[in-house]
Amino acid sequence: MIVIRWLLSLVFVVQMYLAMAVMAVAFAPWALFSREGALFAAHSYCRWVRFTARILCGLHSEVRGPIPQGEVVVAAKHQSFFDIIMIFGSLPRPRFIMKRELIYAPFLGQYALKIGCIPVDRGKRGAAIAKMKEDVIRGTADPGQLVIYPQGTRVAPGTSKPYKVGTGLIYAQLGQPCVPAATNVGVFWPKRGILRKPGLAVVEFLPPIAPGLPVPEFMARLEADIEGTSNRLIAEAGFRPG
Repeated sequence: MIVIRWLLSLVFVVQMYLAMAVMAVAFAPWALFSREGALFAAHSYCRWVRFTARILCGLHSEVRGPIPQGEVVVAAKHQSFFDIIMIFGSLPRPRFIMKRELIYAPFLGQYALKIGCIPVDRGKRGAAIAKMKEDVIRGTADPGQLVIYPQGTRVAPGTSKPYKVGTGLIYAQLGQPCVPAATNVGVFWPKRGILRKPGLAVVEFLPPIAPGLPVPEFMARLEADIEGTSNRLIAEAGFRPG
């Protein structure tokens, strides 16, 4: 059974990346000249990934909680590529704080810039935070939901990584509500490797944190909300730390 599951996962992964290339080319005449076109193409791809994950891997997916609609910051737990797919596919006009290296990825980089994603060089620490804030302010002319990963990278279930203060600085700079988002997707879709496990992957949008809190208080509440709910979702999925 595990061999069949691994082979189906391999088929899923291969077709997922092929579909990215095919859809990127197919939508290019519209998407590369229109933010609306780029968003439509990206949302279509997200639906395809979720559909094929269910058909080929038995991996169902569910988004819980009110979907953020207005000008908000979404601070999300990041465990694998699948939580990006689920969050992006759910939000009406999302844009991400992303690693600068991704802008050079074929298709992905060009679409991300058209959608309004903000590339940041994480290696420069303080300078990266200053540039991030500057780009966010400049990008507020494009309405939508700004998605940021407070831990800065994928974090597997059962492991911990500190929350970076950059999220708090963005929250204070923009003066917008922040919607935390928790997930358990790493139980089924690992940080690395081919095997995708069957089950129910969940992303849950939590009650928004109103603007105006001091950054330390905001960061403490954000971490407690995200980690507490993510741990609950992980436990519901049957995961027990080794």
